[in-house]
Amino acid sequence: MRAAVADLPDEDFERPSGCTGWLVRDLVCHLVIGAQDILITLVTPADTEPTVDAVTYWGLPGPPTGEGPPVPSEEPEPEGPPDELIPRLAAAYGEPRWLRFHFDDVGSAAGRAAELADPAARVGTQGEVLTVGDFLSAYVLEWSLHHLDLIAHLPSAAEPPAETLAAARALLEGIAGTTFPDTFSDRDALLVGTGRRAPSDAEKAALGEVAARLPFGLG
Repeated sequence: MRAAVADLPDEDFERPSGCTGWLVRDLVCHLVIGAQDILITLVTPADTEPTVDAVTYWGLPGPPTGEGPPVPSEEPEPEGPPDELIPRLAAAYGEPRWLRFHFDDVGSAAGRAAELADPAARVGTQGEVLTVGDFLSAYVLEWSLHHLDLIAHLPSAAEPPAETLAAARALLEGIAGTTFPDTFSDRDALLVGTGRRAPSDAEKAALGEVAARLPFGLG
């Protein structure tokens, strides 16, 4: 994700993202907040038994993030609609280079913290407790979806790594309690499953009764 943002030319920051109402710059600003959430949560140890895991974590309430599922966040909600606040914060950066730099700086710190953390350790977020491994797995799904949002209207931008998409699909299937047909690529399973695009007639036929449940509610 950091590499994808770093490679974006300045003009792409003003293009629409896959999150309805958000430009690419707004989505990147949201990712900065997400990276801060990772850092905050990883240094918030908990001594009690886990109350949620990577699957049930997605039942927690989260701030609106445009098109797609709500996303858990440690950030306190400011006054006013979050969807309106993010564009204002993004615009405050001025030149794209400052937003690009801040995401790389905070994102790289979050990545290092994740690598150093004990997957079995317990952390707290939003009044719930889960293992570090489950918390980071939930973020793999969130940021895989947001990587797809980032490049939704940027055909030349880099896609998420194949192993990341596969892991995100597996978690989405766990949340939904079903599996997508093998004819679905991991990318298409994520896009269709979360309502980021409508399934084609052929995809509906392959999904069978599951098609009536789309998109899967993750909140």
